[in-house]
Amino acid sequence: MLNIVIFGAPGSGKGTQSERIVEKYGINHISTGDVLRAEIKNGTELGKTAKSYIDQGQLIPDALMVDILASVFDSFQDSKGVIFDGFPRTIPQAEALKVMLKERGQDISVMLDLDVPEDELMTRLIKRGKDSGRADDNEETIKKRLVVYNTQTSPLKEFYKGEGKYQHINGLGSMDGIFEEICKAVDTL
Repeated sequence: MLNIVIFGAPGSGKGTQSERIVEKYGINHISTGDVLRAEIKNGTELGKTAKSYIDQGQLIPDALMVDILASVFDSFQDSKGVIFDGFPRTIPQAEALKVMLKERGQDISVMLDLDVPEDELMTRLIKRGKDSGRADDNEETIKKRLVVYNTQTSPLKEFYKGEGKYQHINGLGSMDGIFEEICKAVDTL
């Protein structure tokens, strides 16, 4: 199976590129953001708990996220693989994901790091907030999310380099050019 972690700061294009990867390679997509937003919209207990963290620009507790991911992962029948979008975000989450996959005879194939400068991320996220109405895409929350990314999430690059799974992708340029670079990385697996 082709199991991909798509990685990058908020606004780096993970969702956009994930859709293209899913279409080209026929794998399933698990977006933790989409899963959590659905829970919030439906007013579930998980959604209420998640909303309190998200509103403060904080990460959801690891055990909760791994349980959610395992449930979604297990729901895919005859899957060719999965792209994990928005998870893992910390080294303990990466370790928990590795254990969860190993229990199912699986592993991560590659971690694609969409690298985008912070000033461009801010521009993209503010525009996305205006276009989509997403409440967490405002300047104050974006700054908090980028601090969390830089302190807690960015160290994952070294984790996946150590696993031999890391692949740098230049996240600037046209969507097609970025996707072409992603395909080159995936096609070598």
